[in-house]
Amino acid sequence: MEIKEIISGIKLDNARALAKGLSLIENNPERGIELLRNMDFSNRAPIIGITGAPGSGKSTLVNALASLWLEKGHKVAVLAVDPSSPFNTGSILGDRLRMSRLFLNDNIFIRSVSSRGSLGGLSQTMVEMADFISATWFDYIIIETVGVGQSEVEIAGLADKTVVVTTPEGGDSIQAMKSGLMEIADVFVVNKSDLKGSEKMVSYLNEMAHGRFNDREVPVIPTIANEFDGINELSEQIFSMTQTVNNGKSVILNSRKAYEIIAQHRMQDVTTAKLLEDLKAEQNNKGFNLYVWLEKYIND
Repeated sequence: MEIKEIISGIKLDNARALAKGLSLIENNPERGIELLRNMDFSNRAPIIGITGAPGSGKSTLVNALASLWLEKGHKVAVLAVDPSSPFNTGSILGDRLRMSRLFLNDNIFIRSVSSRGSLGGLSQTMVEMADFISATWFDYIIIETVGVGQSEVEIAGLADKTVVVTTPEGGDSIQAMKSGLMEIADVFVVNKSDLKGSEKMVSYLNEMAHGRFNDREVPVIPTIANEFDGINELSEQIFSMTQTVNNGKSVILNSRKAYEIIAQHRMQDVTTAKLLEDLKAEQNNKGFNLYVWLEKYIND
């Protein structure tokens, strides 16, 4: 499918054209940028990042939030980033299977995206993929990240609003203090709030957020996602936040996106597959030095 066909299909709310466009962006960066240059971003949908530690219930929360928005008649797209096997670039978790019942609804689009070795929680092309979907017919875009700790702060460079998910059982205050996630949250969620220690965690996060962010209030919402408890409150917070125009943050957001895209395109000829082949040929040589070998890439 050519770029003109993809653009025409997008104007007709064609899911096949959307999938083709995402595949083009993911697998052919140069053509992907060409596609994005032809997109109309004047009515861009908000991108909501859902992040937090593994086991915090992010996928269940995304499922509940998407279900609520679908019931309200909204159109929702979900990009769920899966960790990749170190031996290939395939997605191995399959978040789409966990949200399979939502596939019966024509107003949702769900895609699992391999992180492809990215050290943070996002795929290397996630910025472009999310922007592409935001310029189509959806009302909300949800990005669910892998959940890999402090490196998850990169979601702040992509999402218009970031939801940081915690649990009472992960509530060691010292660990929370160390986490860069504390700095990027637009809203905190204490999921699995039926567990012991939830009130303490909510209180702690409220205390942490109070006075820490001079330019904004950071709400803390307890949820039990698998029972849809607290999901309405979370939705209302997200809705109110996405109605607020913050040109200062928009400039910062776009500068981060620009940096990621420039870095990616300058590195597009350096792949893990190519590095693997080059290393196979040289690393068994006597006296092999990885840092000497790297010079040809660093100084190129």
